[in-house]
Amino acid sequence: MLIVMHKEASDQDLNRVISRIEDHGWEAKPIPGGERTAIGVLRNKGPIEPGLFLDLPGVRDVIPVSKPYKLVSREMRPENTVVRLGNGDNSVEIGGDKLVLMAGPCAVESENQAIEIAHAVKEAGAKLFRGGAFKPRSSPYSFQGLGEKGLEILAKVREETGLFIVTEATDHEVCDMVEKYTDIIQIGTRNMQNYRLLRRAGQANKPVLLKRGMWATMDEFLMAAEYIMSEGNDQVMLCERGIRTFTRHSRNTFDANAIPYMRNESHLPIVVDPSHAAGRRDQVIPLARAAAAMGVDALILEVHTHPENALSDGPQSLYPEQFHGLVSGLRDMNINV
Repeated sequence: MLIVMHKEASDQDLNRVISRIEDHGWEAKPIPGGERTAIGVLRNKGPIEPGLFLDLPGVRDVIPVSKPYKLVSREMRPENTVVRLGNGDNSVEIGGDKLVLMAGPCAVESENQAIEIAHAVKEAGAKLFRGGAFKPRSSPYSFQGLGEKGLEILAKVREETGLFIVTEATDHEVCDMVEKYTDIIQIGTRNMQNYRLLRRAGQANKPVLLKRGMWATMDEFLMAAEYIMSEGNDQVMLCERGIRTFTRHSRNTFDANAIPYMRNESHLPIVVDPSHAAGRRDQVIPLARAAAAMGVDALILEVHTHPENALSDGPQSLYPEQFHGLVSGLRDMNINV
């Protein structure tokens, strides 16, 4: 349920509504907005009688929320959420009026490798550097990442280039380290329903980039975001990265239908990962252009100076000059990068 207040409602009016919600054992979630102030009612186990609130001073309307994902839902918050990083000239808004580019290798392999790629992607227009310090891999014999050493390298990348950092937390213990070193905590596709990790990310003081599970329906994806937001972190981004289908011509299938669906259902910023959706270098740029044309808020791409020698996901990584060409092409499409 969403309780909408009159614009002229006082703090006393708001507190009165919150008290009535809490008196019934529910949770009150104030949602300030540009055109209205509202209070969401959470953790109720059944329908709520609107008359409980309509008689209170300052209450304009009571709106049932039909979606199981309440905090994520556009019913609860009509205005788009904007995730902000940094301050002043060195700041980025994800969900604002620009397409934000996140780029870097799948895995951090060395300090020299990371810094070389970071300079290349920054020169082309990237605002964030992506790189895995912890890598959950299908094979236990594959490169698993450098761990905390990789996080230290990412911190050096930020210090030297000014790029913000996004990297993956693979479990709730690792999340402590990732939160310390990074600017955005990524939850990968294999952990989309790791509820203990989702709750830990929801308690973090950093934004969260949540990737859709390769098997997940949209309702399951949005409910995973609800887990994060229910712990108090409302700086969440939804990342479509392709789903597993019967196809063999690409690693995954880019679910383009998901973009307008998420835009209609949720106020959270939308990110697309064309690298994992494609799994093949020749398909990455067309998918990135398609996603940009659909009005997503950010792209996250894999870029490597020597993908033929990459320890992870070399076949889907763009060369720096290809990434530069992609950015130029997006500007030719009148995309504000």
